[in-house]
Amino acid sequence: MVELLRRARARPVISATHAHVGKIRGVSFRAYTQREARRLGLGGWVRNLPDGAVEAVAEGDEARLGDLLAWLHHGPSHARVDAVSPTWSDADGGFHDFQIRY
Repeated sequence: MVELLRRARARPVISATHAHVGKIRGVSFRAYTQREARRLGLGGWVRNLPDGAVEAVAEGDEARLGDLLAWLHHGPSHARVDAVSPTWSDADGGFHDFQIRY
C-alpha cells in the first residue's frame, strides 16, 4: 500500500486505453466523450461504429484514464450504455488533443 501511494505521488504513469462501448442510446455521446476527455487532459479519439457501438482510444495519466472509463460506463445523463470493454497498452505519445472521428 505504501508503495502504491509513493508511486501515485511520483510522476504520473502514462498509459493508453482502447475502449469498446456497447450499444449507445442517447444523442451526442461522442461530443460528451470528447468534452470529458479534454476536461481530464487526455489525448485520443472517439468514433461511432456501424453496429451502433462507440470506440474510443485515449492516452494520458493512468488515473485520469480510469476516470474516463468510469464516465464511459454511464455517459451523459440522457444516454444508456450497455457495456464498456477496455484494453490497456503503453502510450505512444501520438495524441495532443482528443478528436471526434467520422
